[in-house]
This record gives sequence, C-alpha cells and structure tokens, in this order.
Amino acid sequence: MRFPDLLITAIQRSEIPLRFEPGAEEAVAKPVMELLRVWIEAHQPEADESQRALLVRLLGELDGVLNVPE
Repeated sequence: MRFPDLLITAIQRSEIPLRFEPGAEEAVAKPVMELLRVWIEAHQPEADESQRALLVRLLGELDGVLNVPE
C-alpha cells in the first residue's frame, strides 16, 4: 500500500466527525507529508550510506512512488 493512501485512510478514520468537501483529506494530509519530508531530509547530511538508502526509500514511500512493505 502507498503511504499517502495510509495517511488519508487514517484521516478518514479520525474520531472527530468532520464534514469535508471533496479532496479535503488530501488537503489535510499535505502539510503532514511536508512535515515528514522536511524531517526525513534533515537527517540526510548526517546519514551514512546505509542510512541514506533508507532515507531515500522513505522519501519514495512518502511520494507514493514506492509501496510500504507489508
């Protein structure tokens, strides 16, 4: 499954009953994904080669290019 789909599913399961316009889940997910991207990228300068490979993998999952391992 793709990370963006997991995040939107989590937002849809929120215990707070919100009435959103179509596409609102994506609008809520966007700043969360931006925060995660900045957080992951902040670790890249200090990462060794194997850690960089993991960070690249996580960014690919965040972008929805790679599936999250099951």
